[in-house]
Amino acid sequence: MNLPKEIMRYCPKCNTHTKQKMTQYKAGKRRGSAIGERRHAEDKKGYGGQKFPKLAKPAKTTKKFTPILTCTICKKKWNKSGIRIRKVELVAK
Repeated sequence: MNLPKEIMRYCPKCNTHTKQKMTQYKAGKRRGSAIGERRHAEDKKGYGGQKFPKLAKPAKTTKKFTPILTCTICKKKWNKSGIRIRKVELVAK
């Protein structure tokens, strides 16, 4: 599905409709020092194998695409609710 790189949308900070840039949300780098990461590593350590069963095939055929909208005037960012989509492409219109 092709989505526009820029859209006109209401910006509550500017209190007017402005052009907003759309980008794709990407998860940040995982921290090995986080408590959940440490707990998971501790459970996997030693004999007994994997903590959770590894899935043979994934249940879902699509991933959620979460767009991040950035106001071009005040640079405020919003996460729009994600939509299930197989392939997304941001195109200039």
